[in-house]
Amino acid sequence: MAKLQHLFSPIRIGTMELRNRIVMPAMGTGLGQRDGSPSDAAIGYYAARAQGGAGLIITEIATVHASSKTPGVLAIDDDRLIPRWRELANAVHAGGAKVWPQLAHQGRQLPPVARKIQPIAASPIPCPMMKRMPREMTRDDIETIVESFGEAARRAQEAGLDGVELHGAHGYLICNFISPLSNKRTDEYGGSIMNRLRFPLEILARIRAKSGNDFPVGIRLSCTELTDGGLTTEEVEIMCPVLAEAGFDAISISRANYGTFRWIIPPAGTPPALLAPYAARIKKLVSVPVMVAHRIHDPFVAEHVIAQRQADLVCMGRALIADPDLPNKAAAGQFEDIIPCIACNQGCLGRMFVDHRHLSCTLNRTVGEEKEMVLVPTQTPRKVLVAGGGPGGLEAARVAALRGHRVTLYEKSDRVGGQFNFAFIPPTKQEFVKLVQYLYNQVRKAGVTVELGQEVTAELIGEVRPDVVIVATGAIPIIPSGIPGTDKPGVVMANDVLCGKATIGDKVVIIGAGEVGCETADFAGERGAKRISIVEMLDDVATGMVPWSREFLMERLKGHGVRILTSTTVREILDDGVVFSRNGSEESIRGVDTVVLALGAKPVNDLAEKVKGVVSEVYVIGDAKDPRRAIEAIHEAYEVAREI
Repeated sequence: MAKLQHLFSPIRIGTMELRNRIVMPAMGTGLGQRDGSPSDAAIGYYAARAQGGAGLIITEIATVHASSKTPGVLAIDDDRLIPRWRELANAVHAGGAKVWPQLAHQGRQLPPVARKIQPIAASPIPCPMMKRMPREMTRDDIETIVESFGEAARRAQEAGLDGVELHGAHGYLICNFISPLSNKRTDEYGGSIMNRLRFPLEILARIRAKSGNDFPVGIRLSCTELTDGGLTTEEVEIMCPVLAEAGFDAISISRANYGTFRWIIPPAGTPPALLAPYAARIKKLVSVPVMVAHRIHDPFVAEHVIAQRQADLVCMGRALIADPDLPNKAAAGQFEDIIPCIACNQGCLGRMFVDHRHLSCTLNRTVGEEKEMVLVPTQTPRKVLVAGGGPGGLEAARVAALRGHRVTLYEKSDRVGGQFNFAFIPPTKQEFVKLVQYLYNQVRKAGVTVELGQEVTAELIGEVRPDVVIVATGAIPIIPSGIPGTDKPGVVMANDVLCGKATIGDKVVIIGAGEVGCETADFAGERGAKRISIVEMLDDVATGMVPWSREFLMERLKGHGVRILTSTTVREILDDGVVFSRNGSEESIRGVDTVVLALGAKPVNDLAEKVKGVVSEVYVIGDAKDPRRAIEAIHEAYEVAREI
């Protein structure tokens, strides 16, 4: 703990004292009930992070008025919700943390699912993501919403919560008023900085009138919206002293809005603690504590931010989704036991916004189901053989061993990781190596016997005589039989390019524009390929990626000058190029040095058939069952091993 003495020092926010400087910031969960009350799952989710050692838990947005309510999103707009909020407060307090709801109105960002409600906003300007025309708020509307924020804070106080945070960032209603991009009013709520601050200052005054001065109130701000005409850091530096002087007890620094959404949750490859320099500038201007978010995923990074006085508290969002026990493990020096956030955005952002399910995490199957997914020690230890050392195989071995089974994992290559070993080679994805490192360390700590360079055969099964076999043998790249020329010398597989087994020339054609194909193009561009073309039969590329992470990749491909041909079917591979059909006509690319195949993968699961009748229980998981992402393989492995 001496190494992290700054991170684990107490701090006061107003009249509230925290045990350390670690904040779980507000993040959408999808765990609210239809009426907006916290579900049992939501309470379990936040309680787990409190028990794990966080100092302050800030819940996802809690809407304050019926004009902002959507199913599954928390609300605190009715006294009938107080008892459930009290249960959440008690559960968090039992874990030793403090808890605030983040009070919010979605404003013009009200999603289409609330189709019966017309959004309201400072001005009638649609959100660039939701694209719904809002109604400009009248003075009566403003008074109604100000009162709603005040009443929401009163309910929070009555429920035993420790304070509230106003969501003044990311384009929500308060930000909508603050920002010159979305506020074009000509009355006392628009124009000058002080006029645009009038709305949040009136809200603060109403909260103080109802809850007193001993109830902490923070505000979250976008230090820049990264948009022409939007908030700038210079403007926010003017605003922050005004807000602090008016009585806000803390300022939390984030950035961007829904038009620049990809920067709200930046993916792997973006710098750690990237907003710390901005927070440092604001910290010099105010006397209240400053929190900072964005890519603070490591306790040593967090310690540095506090030690260098860049901020007073660190918001460790996705890091605490991945491992609710991160603070306790860090305090105990158990750093290699911390489940790493690799910033893949698949389980948190992707599950919420793309799959429309409650949040999860690639490396942590229990997220949002902490009580249901708990591991129970087995009463009948068994001999378990895991075939394959990719993410799925490693997780299955880890979980089975933790439950008390005798586990041996066999991997036919000389290292674990499987297909995921190619995932951390493309530019910006080096952090992904942490997934394999973590799982391998945990497998060994759990007492699993790992046999590298050993392929599992029916004969080996007969010798070992396991009670259970888990087939996690992965997948192999597809070589299409319908395209003449795939056997030519200049044709290579994408994985071979990434791992250095195959070299590429200056002029490259990549067939297949899924995530692997596009990342291989990025890899080729980084290594100096002069002319890169991607050919894809579908009408779009990298469709399996989280959209906002995909934007970063597409931007890099554009920078490399990559030519992307969609709705294009390859007919033949030539000695120096490819022939394809597009828009009803046949075309070709010639003068090519290398053709790269990136056409997906097919499962390798022959072993399951071979051991039928020999072993009573055989499970096929991960890519061996159906080639997908690591999140599916790991979650499937957890579920299977939990039930053995």
